[in-house]
Amino acid sequence: MFTVGAATKIYLATGTTDLRQGYNGLYAQVKSRLGREPLSGDLYVFCNQRRESLKIFFWDGSGLCLFGKRLQKGTFRWPSAGESSIIMTATQLHLLLEGIDLERTKPRAWWRYVNQNNT
Repeated sequence: MFTVGAATKIYLATGTTDLRQGYNGLYAQVKSRLGREPLSGDLYVFCNQRRESLKIFFWDGSGLCLFGKRLQKGTFRWPSAGESSIIMTATQLHLLLEGIDLERTKPRAWWRYVNQNNT
């Protein structure tokens, strides 16, 4: 698998996408449907109509990458097409890939240290 850095943005494309598309088709989807720059280094997650397959499309600095996952049984819990995309965290992506229903979970509030001196 690949590592997602803390500064990497992850965009989940709502609704369904024809996953028969390759690099060029998903590149065009990111540009037109999501209104984003495909070469930004952000991750773009797409799901098929049956919600049993997904593809993650991203630029790693030297080329376009495509990660795919197809479930043997069951489906991914996928948001309907309300907005064109949803921004998610790396943790949420990991949970989605592991089959956790993100709508039925909620993050707990907890304290994080923030350096106020910027030194």
